[in-house]
Amino acid sequence: MIDLNLLRENTEKYKLLIKKKDPNFDIDKLIELDSKVRKINLIVEDLRFQKNEIAKKAKNGITDELREKSIQLTQDLKNKESEFENLKNEFKDLYLYCPNIPFEDIPSGNKESNKVVKIVGEKPKFNFPIKNHLELGKYLDWFDFEAASKMAGSRFVFYKNESVNLIYALTMLMLKNNIKYGFQPVLPPYLVNEKSLETASNFPKFKDQVYSVPEDKLYLTPTSEVNLTNVYRDHIFMSSDLPKRMTAWTSCFRREAGTYGSSEHGLIRIHQFEKVELYTICSPENSEKEQKIMLECAENILNELGLHYRVSLLAAQDCSFASAKTFDIEVWMPGQNAFYEVSSASNCTDFQARRGLIRFKRDANSSTEFVNTLNCSSLALPRLIVALMETYQQADGTIKLPEILKNYGIY
Repeated sequence: MIDLNLLRENTEKYKLLIKKKDPNFDIDKLIELDSKVRKINLIVEDLRFQKNEIAKKAKNGITDELREKSIQLTQDLKNKESEFENLKNEFKDLYLYCPNIPFEDIPSGNKESNKVVKIVGEKPKFNFPIKNHLELGKYLDWFDFEAASKMAGSRFVFYKNESVNLIYALTMLMLKNNIKYGFQPVLPPYLVNEKSLETASNFPKFKDQVYSVPEDKLYLTPTSEVNLTNVYRDHIFMSSDLPKRMTAWTSCFRREAGTYGSSEHGLIRIHQFEKVELYTICSPENSEKEQKIMLECAENILNELGLHYRVSLLAAQDCSFASAKTFDIEVWMPGQNAFYEVSSASNCTDFQARRGLIRFKRDANSSTEFVNTLNCSSLALPRLIVALMETYQQADGTIKLPEILKNYGIY
């Protein structure tokens, strides 16, 4: 959730920034409800005060005047408390849909306004007709989408043979890399509750994207960012304990409700996928530095694998709901003739921390402040596999994977 004090103290500035992020969000309605809630709260407090004063006077004897005044105040208070509760609920519902305030220096607009800030390597050249990952996977017997469809439906994959080795090799490469950058490995549950999803900013806005287990009031995690956001929910750190860096490998589950182009076939967009995640909790003044560390950590994996990629600063409307500033890492896929995102490094400032009451104290005597939280894919495995297959394919249909993977896989 955003800091309402910013909106109250500099209304026009932050209205424009929120509109920059989400032109459709009714920020004027939020401001109006915030004002109404605060005004009626003052009325309720005043009525409660008056009622307490009458109770004090009644100790010396109840008069008809006091009795009538008490009855009237009780009724007025009951009406105003009911109105107050209704307004609070209306306000909270809208407040939870308000996006994070973007940094002022990020571009306006949507995807078309994203700014490429770095390009590494060059597009690979081939002296033979290239195949895409589906053609290569069929020839090598790496995937069985038909079997997966029988088991679960469309947009699932059944990995076979060397593709399974490749998943484990990449995962171990990533985890070793992330530990080197100071991220503590953790293995969270794959199921999360509603409060965890609300804290991470997935609920209520993206509830339609999450698989549910209604009998147990649980949900399959859409990303381990959700889990890691909630490790320290309702926690107060000492400044000396920060930053707290974690890395997790989980399967992720997303309904991907909506329509996508035919180009997003095979492993490009699926309902269940493996991903290694980076997550950082830090003091506000260190969040931009931590975002750079995350980017460097994720990029190092692509550099070790020798893949061509670019880093883009996302425009405001292309940033995720909870993010104030995001960099995407997009890897080149020769068989798709396009760059595809394999990582997003997002600075969520205190947006998630406010929802989860994650705070810190600079010293024993100081007041609490909200931490900043950051997340970064490191990396999404299916798309990385596509890039490796299509980049390192050979004329005979085999794939010559980077030597470094032989240290982690069974080859």
